[in-house]
Amino acid sequence: MTARLNCIEIEPTQPAVASVIWLHGLGASGHDFEPIVPELQLPADLPVRFLFPHAPNIPVTVNGGMVMPAWYDILAMDIDRKVDENGVLASADAVDALIAREIERGIASNRIVIAGFSQGGAVAYQCALRHPSPLAGLLTLSTYMAMPVTPSEANRQLPVMVSHGSMDPVVPEQLGRRAVASLQDMGLEPEYHHYPMEHMVCLEQIRDIGQWLNRQLRRK
Repeated sequence: MTARLNCIEIEPTQPAVASVIWLHGLGASGHDFEPIVPELQLPADLPVRFLFPHAPNIPVTVNGGMVMPAWYDILAMDIDRKVDENGVLASADAVDALIAREIERGIASNRIVIAGFSQGGAVAYQCALRHPSPLAGLLTLSTYMAMPVTPSEANRQLPVMVSHGSMDPVVPEQLGRRAVASLQDMGLEPEYHHYPMEHMVCLEQIRDIGQWLNRQLRRK
C-alpha cells in the first residue's frame, strides 16, 4: 500500500479548525460518505475539513480473488474470522500518514477524529487507539474490532461513539457490542447507539453523529 492515500476533501467555508478522516467499507470508495456532510448539520462556527480516502484495489479472497477497493483482505465470512492482520496494520499506517499531513496543515492532533464504516471501522479502531498523539475522537459504524489493540498512553481516555444496525446481516450487531465490551475492558467509556436498520446508515444516526462531533470538537 502506498503511504499516501488518495482522498476526497471537503473544505468548510471558513478555515478549518478540525478534521474528520472517514473510511468507507469494502468495495466502496471515498464518495460513499461524501453526501452525509451537510446532513450532519454542524454549526457554521465549527469549520471542519472532511477527508474521505479511497482504499487501494486488492484481491479479496471471499470474493473469489476479485480485485476491488479494500482496506485489507477478507479471508473468511465467519464471525470469528481469520484476519489479514498485516493488511489491517498497513491501512492503519496509511491513515497515520493522513493524520500527520493534517497536523502539518495546522490542525492539532486533538482536533482530529477518525471514523470508519464496516471494514473501514476495523481499521479506524487500530489507527485511533494506538496513535501516539491524543486524538479528538473515534467514530465507528456497523463494524467490529478485527484484532487486539492496546491504547497508547495518549488515547487511554479517547472519546468513542459506536453505532450499529440491529438487523445487520453482514456484520451482526453482536460484533459491535463485542467491540464496546473490549473498549470498556481497556478502561474507555464508549457511547453505544443502535438503530432498526441493516448494514447501512440512517438519518437519525447521522444526526446523532453530528451532535457527537459537535460535542467532541468543542471540548478542546
